[in-house]
Amino acid sequence: MTTQAQLEIFGADGGDGTREASRSPRPAPQPLASRMRPRTLEEVVGQDHLLGPGRMLRAMIEADRIPSMILWGPPGVGKTTLAGVVASVTKAAFVNFSAVTSGIREIKAIMARAEEARLSGERTVLFVDEIHRFNKAQQDAFLPFVEQGSIILVGATTENPSFEINSALLSRCKVFVLHGLDESALVTLLRRALTDERGYGGRPLSVPEPVLRKIAVFADGDARKALGTLETCVANAGSVDGVPTVTEEVLAECTSRKALMYDKDGEEHYNVISALHKSMRNSDPDAALYWLARMLEAGEDPLYVARRCIRFASEDVGMADPNALLLANAAWDTCNKIGMPECNCALAQIVTYLSLAPKSNAIDAAYMAAAKDAQERMAEPVPLHIRNAPTRLMKDLDYGKGYEYAHDTDEKIARMSCLPPSLEGRRYYRPAGLGAEAKWKARLEAVRDWREGRTDAPPFSTAAYAGRPAAARP
Repeated sequence: MTTQAQLEIFGADGGDGTREASRSPRPAPQPLASRMRPRTLEEVVGQDHLLGPGRMLRAMIEADRIPSMILWGPPGVGKTTLAGVVASVTKAAFVNFSAVTSGIREIKAIMARAEEARLSGERTVLFVDEIHRFNKAQQDAFLPFVEQGSIILVGATTENPSFEINSALLSRCKVFVLHGLDESALVTLLRRALTDERGYGGRPLSVPEPVLRKIAVFADGDARKALGTLETCVANAGSVDGVPTVTEEVLAECTSRKALMYDKDGEEHYNVISALHKSMRNSDPDAALYWLARMLEAGEDPLYVARRCIRFASEDVGMADPNALLLANAAWDTCNKIGMPECNCALAQIVTYLSLAPKSNAIDAAYMAAAKDAQERMAEPVPLHIRNAPTRLMKDLDYGKGYEYAHDTDEKIARMSCLPPSLEGRRYYRPAGLGAEAKWKARLEAVRDWREGRTDAPPFSTAAYAGRPAAARP
């Protein structure tokens, strides 16, 4: 007799009025990227610096002597794939663990089972995806088990381990850096998907080579993205002479806009802004414009870029072109007023201007030297002669005594020192003399020569500049 519970499970009506058991429902098809995941080291494409013949990681995996490790790289470059390969060749229990869905209670339960296995002479490889998502306490929970050998930890992360992994745990793991796949490697993967039975092998399908290459370029080093794009294109393929064909028109419809690899809160954010800054410093406007476009097209806040240009105008241009600071502020104001995309030309203009401006880091170096003295030396009292004396008591205490009012002198400058006694003669600003800074350098030298008694020529007179470059004269 059929029970109610059975009726709920059965899938078709029987002739007697009951429901006959149907076949189990087919599981939903896996995405192409999952079906094509490499199963062996030979199927892995790219990462030759780690997995090529004779390379360290390959040798460790083949010898089943893998250490605890962190696999660091951008999305879609094979971190989880490598973990799966380890699982297929290692003679150890393999536990796949996600930092996104698990907490410290689950960690402790797995650690307890791993310790029991260790006491029985068995090893446990624990793969932790997105390990950077664990907080400090969760990461610390792994430490004693890694140290005593209960687990071999294999962590995967897209974030810089130096910042996201506890130093104690990081010191016990070998870090392997995985790179984005190049165009050739991605095309190889795409061709395999077209011929392998796990992909489209055996099906009538045409994907021309130029289309494969454009998919590879669009994927930006991400194998998962490349295979996902191919899958979308195949699903939307038209028919040419009765054969489903992915044309460039189909590809264009499926890839209307390239999503640039750029994380505004992650390491790539700092990598790209660093590239922009260093390109401008090296007077390379072409490179600077490229990195600017990388940021803006990926959605970076234009005000952030404008703020960095303001900093650059003082740090790297400084007195070599004092107008740079004014123009950088004008660019920020423009971005604030009109926003993207209209402000992209204003940012391109200031980035180009700063790239071609004469460079001097003398202002930055001067401040850093002064800050070092301020931090490391005794905080001496302000010399009495340059203190204000707004009250009778202050005057009685000699505040302001001996002060020389520069405007009362013929030279409009006094020979008195304004530094504390222990810093007398200290030099912080050392102009390089490029661009407009040549004028300021000559002026500063004339002031110092007069103040220190090396010349009687007033510092702002024509005589003070005798023998100095003509461009430096007032």
